[in-house]
Amino acid sequence: MYNKTLKSLLRVHASNIPGWRTKRKIVVIESDDWGSIRMSSQDAFNCLLKSGVPVDKSHYNINDSLECNKDLEALFETLTKFKDKTGRPPVMTGVNIMANPVFEKIKASGYTEYFYEPYTETLKRYPAHDKVYELWREGIVRRLFVPIFHGREHLNVLRWLSELKKGNESVLLDFDRFVTGIGKGINGEHIPDLQAAFDIDSPDDLPYLKDVLNTGLDLFEQLYGYKAKYFVPTNGPFNNSLEPVLRDNGIVYVNSGKVQLEPLGNGQYKKNIRFLGQRNMLGQIYLTRNCFFEPAATGYEVPVGYDWLDYCLKEIEIAFKWHKPATISSHRVNYTGFLHPENRERGLKQLTELLSRMLKRWPDIEFMTSVELGDLIIKSKI
Repeated sequence: MYNKTLKSLLRVHASNIPGWRTKRKIVVIESDDWGSIRMSSQDAFNCLLKSGVPVDKSHYNINDSLECNKDLEALFETLTKFKDKTGRPPVMTGVNIMANPVFEKIKASGYTEYFYEPYTETLKRYPAHDKVYELWREGIVRRLFVPIFHGREHLNVLRWLSELKKGNESVLLDFDRFVTGIGKGINGEHIPDLQAAFDIDSPDDLPYLKDVLNTGLDLFEQLYGYKAKYFVPTNGPFNNSLEPVLRDNGIVYVNSGKVQLEPLGNGQYKKNIRFLGQRNMLGQIYLTRNCFFEPAATGYEVPVGYDWLDYCLKEIEIAFKWHKPATISSHRVNYTGFLHPENRERGLKQLTELLSRMLKRWPDIEFMTSVELGDLIIKSKI
């Protein structure tokens, strides 16, 4: 994904060939993980690192934390500096988590029961977050930052509880610091993917995940005052037998990788080919991403000197060449500064440069939310 070779660019061209087309220069920015804890504090990070957990090898663990007031205020300020051909500012589709674990209750149960709270309650446990929910609602009204559904929590609950009950030292250490998102344990110990909320270890997990979707989507409506129409499964894995649950809750659009890995249980996965505008058997429409802007990912995770600006602009160029919308993946971690304010400043500076350069090159750009794009696709098919 990060290798700027001719071969990789040819793959980008090829992946843009199938699917819905438009001659309009539409740009969608999807930003994942808002509402989730990730790294709870700098003290937690330091403790885990000292204990041998390699949290310093992941830019998520270094910089990503529950968004604070300043994160949203600074992001809004950045977006309002620009206008598209319609006179409207860029808009981000906020891919939102609705809840987080209640660690104390889970521990009191001996790790046999799971308890969660709305992310609005989690905000109360943090020192610079008292305006975040109000800012989210402001973002909706101003069409700057419009939330859609990412999951109830960014956590594979059944897998996590299993590791806790087994007494996994790394996961327990993580738990005691109010953190859920480590990828490797002490001295590089393998940890199963705890962030992929809809991955399954057995088909027996599916009834629980139905409840996760039902309760999570109910919570979304309670907090934002409207039903979610778009769903982006955390980390990608999603068993398609759950799609009727999404439909029954009002989900019209489902995000997918262009090659979806559908978990079947027992370590088995099925590859499904997806393209923009494709319909499933229920009439839901798949939305895909074709551009990536993740400037916080550096060091161990991308080649030295990798230029996110240059390559994202190249991906936008390729999308427009094939008459496709440019749907940009740009996670929360790029814009959070609760742990390290300089990370937010650096990310917003890069975002400013990206928006400036794309509008200078393509002044007829139109910024849309993911749902607005989906609605346009539906209308164009009628």
